[in-house]
Amino acid sequence: MMSTRMITPDDGSSSFGSTASAAATALDLDMIRKYAVPGPRYTSYPPANKFHDRLDEVDVGQGIAADNADSARPLSLYFHLPFCESRCWYCGCTTIITRRKDWADEYERDLEREMEVVGRQLNPQRLVDQLHFGGGTPTFFAPEVLTKLGESIHRRFSFAADAELSVEIDPRCATPEHLAALKSIGINRASLGIQDTNPEVQEAIHRIQPHDTNRRVVDGLRSIGIDSVNLDLIYGLPLQTPDSVERTVDDALELSPARLSVFSYAHVPWIKPAQRIFDKRGQMPGPAEKLEMFSRIRAKLLAAGYVDIGLDHFARPDDELAIALREGKLHRNFQGYSTRSGASLYGFGISSISQSNDIYWQNHKSLMEYRAALNEGRLPVERGYRLTAEDKRRRRLVMAVMCDRRLDFAPLSAEFGIDVAQTYAEEIARLQPLQADGLVEVSADGIRVLPKGEPLLRVVAMAFDQTLSRGVRAHAMTV
Repeated sequence: MMSTRMITPDDGSSSFGSTASAAATALDLDMIRKYAVPGPRYTSYPPANKFHDRLDEVDVGQGIAADNADSARPLSLYFHLPFCESRCWYCGCTTIITRRKDWADEYERDLEREMEVVGRQLNPQRLVDQLHFGGGTPTFFAPEVLTKLGESIHRRFSFAADAELSVEIDPRCATPEHLAALKSIGINRASLGIQDTNPEVQEAIHRIQPHDTNRRVVDGLRSIGIDSVNLDLIYGLPLQTPDSVERTVDDALELSPARLSVFSYAHVPWIKPAQRIFDKRGQMPGPAEKLEMFSRIRAKLLAAGYVDIGLDHFARPDDELAIALREGKLHRNFQGYSTRSGASLYGFGISSISQSNDIYWQNHKSLMEYRAALNEGRLPVERGYRLTAEDKRRRRLVMAVMCDRRLDFAPLSAEFGIDVAQTYAEEIARLQPLQADGLVEVSADGIRVLPKGEPLLRVVAMAFDQTLSRGVRAHAMTV
């Protein structure tokens, strides 16, 4: 068992990952409680709940053609592998629950057909900078099926020499053969879903996963050279307490991950009916207790030397994410925070979302409708959105808040060809209460999110969002 240890920056910086930094950025829970409201996660702008089924307006074919004009623009590929053997009751993902392994074989053939349809429209000179297998549970697929899928992808696409190839792993069903298959197709980063290590919590969420299982998989990944490991945790689950989540974080730190994603449980039973079981059992922690969990988790990770990337992401100071944050090169898309900016995202499989500079488009969530489209040789698109010039400007502002934690008016005005401070004076005025509370700094030169306001990045970004509808339950709480 690895021992918990302090991580120190290797670049001479003392402002990241130190206990002094942790103390300086201690959470003001009363202030967070004051401003915590439902809001988007801003993996896109406009948010995905604004997508619609008027596909003639989106014109995906034209959008791909326009995106394809720049052969130097890299590609980011996402493959949604939706199958799980059992349902975790907290889950908000698009999944198919089955024990039929042959379904994965057929679905792999579906993905090959979709790649053929998309590939006919893509410039073959464009290089893949990033690839991600998400779920569901990618390790539901047999090792030989994962190998087949990976080989098919490599036949159809050319990869940059430093491309990041990542996968989500459920440790409960990941065998050494799975890990070897993933290594053989170039996977170099793995994200393990742990959520919580307390057996009582695991039983309450219908996900039994002994911590020895997590250790086995992490050790297995490192033994074959996949050293970049991310761990996913969730706080706000049934039966969790501030003390219990601290113990889960201690267990996670024993594994010395490069990154941690610490998600706030999104309770949206009106979207995911399986979550209603939590309401019936009355085991949910209250808002104050959940906020205390977040505070303790963050303090413990900062004290252990991790950098707060934003929202729910933490990374070692020498990790690409932390370096990108320091250098102002952080990017955000439907996969969360990323170091690979400027890439067009092409999603494959049911419910997956794609993104070019001009449009978003999302595949059918129904496997039957997805396959029907492929049978007709067409893109399996269900809905999407075409951005206006104003959408693009606001997207730039929202993402600058989310990634850079600041807006610099002069360069943005030059980029947009307008006076940003004047054009968005009403939006900037919405930040006055946050400025009065010491969360943001607003000057003639720009806006800066202060350390005290970093947990409320989404709230700051919401000031520039013209799509928000009051009284509509479209989003989970911001904290």
